[in-house]
Amino acid sequence: MPSEAVITPEKILQDSARLGGEDCFTFRCGPDLDCFTRCCRDVTIVLTPYDLVRLKRARKMDSSELLDEHTLRIQMPGQKFPVVVLKMTDDTKQCPFVCEKGCGVYPDRPWACRMYPLGAAEPKAPIAGEKGFHFVIQEELCHGHGEGKQVTVREWLAAQQVEDYELFSASFKELTLHSFWDGNKELTPQQTDMFYMACYDVDRFRRFIFETRFLDLFEVDEARVEAIRVDDLELIDFGVQWLRFALFGEKSMKLRRRNS
Repeated sequence: MPSEAVITPEKILQDSARLGGEDCFTFRCGPDLDCFTRCCRDVTIVLTPYDLVRLKRARKMDSSELLDEHTLRIQMPGQKFPVVVLKMTDDTKQCPFVCEKGCGVYPDRPWACRMYPLGAAEPKAPIAGEKGFHFVIQEELCHGHGEGKQVTVREWLAAQQVEDYELFSASFKELTLHSFWDGNKELTPQQTDMFYMACYDVDRFRRFIFETRFLDLFEVDEARVEAIRVDDLELIDFGVQWLRFALFGEKSMKLRRRNS
């Protein structure tokens, strides 16, 4: 949604019609609509680690290169950890991946783009019986509402292949919702960079693991070592495990015993 009209979570919870999986809405998007790609302009798209992995594969770029060229690292005062958003172009304020025919990374487009015009709300501390829900984002710039055929929320999510994005983002979501962030503790600059590297800059994280003494310090079985050497998704989950150890003090990693 446009950055100047961001809906606060509180307003969503209070004012939006709550849709379940079998509830219906009518919407379509296509190049014949006069608003085509207008929703890709002046928009704040927060990226998940899985979004980054899909985009770097699609663009055949190293994660550090992709992050430097196409994203912004945001951490406002009081914000406990950094987030990554797509960097709009300087002239048109448009998504850098939009081309003449539409989205240039459509098969690997981020979760937020797949969801539109649906939003997802999930109270962090729900009251008894309160559950997460979906809602329709209504914006004047979009003329696709009421067009096309009626679909259920479940059908829309399946057609947009949202399930994979939510499956591979589950461990990261748990990390960001950890009770640690509710306290008064703040990350040091070094810890903040650890978070950013392990969650987003996966190629730099891989180099950190294999080009430093990391594997001399931690016990990691050989199968896991080989998996994170080649598999970005395994690497993200491993990074979350490492962060839970390094930031939260959990026993998610095991240090090697030092020889006396």
